[in-house]
Amino acid sequence: MAVQINVLASGSAGNAVYLSDGVSPILLDCGLPVAALRRRAGFCLAGLSGVLVTHEHQDHSRAVKDLIRTGMNVYISEGTADVLQVSGRRVHIIQAEKPFKIDTWAVMPLKAIHDAEEPLNFLLLNRGGDKVLYVTDTVYCPYRFQGLTHILIECNYSRDMLRWNVATEEVKRELRYRVIRNHMSLETALGALKANDLSRVREIYLVHLSDANSDAQAFKEAVQRATGKLVVVGEV
Repeated sequence: MAVQINVLASGSAGNAVYLSDGVSPILLDCGLPVAALRRRAGFCLAGLSGVLVTHEHQDHSRAVKDLIRTGMNVYISEGTADVLQVSGRRVHIIQAEKPFKIDTWAVMPLKAIHDAEEPLNFLLLNRGGDKVLYVTDTVYCPYRFQGLTHILIECNYSRDMLRWNVATEEVKRELRYRVIRNHMSLETALGALKANDLSRVREIYLVHLSDANSDAQAFKEAVQRATGKLVVVGEV
């Protein structure tokens, strides 16, 4: 069965991605209330094999405690678990570059560069040979990959748009510094895509676009031109 990717939410208001190979569905981040996650996932969260959390910021972790209470297995770094104050048999502590398995998925946690405690991104491989990369809330991706089939990559802002918004005082200068030190620009995302093997890639999803500093259609067209791949902008 083809991999199913459903971006339930993407942006500062919340982030969550439903990923399934037809056997073992996984939730990547859970930055919405549980009721909203259930509704957007078509009320099929009960069968989740696990929840992977990138970091503790609420737009990525809002539902963690509620999901744990309902019996979900949550995979999370020690730093993130400490900040969120979660523990117990449903909380599985993971580390960057130490692989583990969730049913039919092999998962490699990756280091992210963000203002959080031990943030992670993820590379997931299933038995059918699908290789899914989830990179978000990071300044850049310090890894190179072969054989990717699906990519979800942060495309938060364009440098020109951010510069213009600061110049016109639409964005405060202090916020500009936080953005460029914690999020991936369109230009950096294009560089990351160019640096990797895209020969098997079937879909590229652009996630975590900024409300003020991005243009979804322009970003989509830029990535399509650069890669020749099907590009989908994640739901905001």
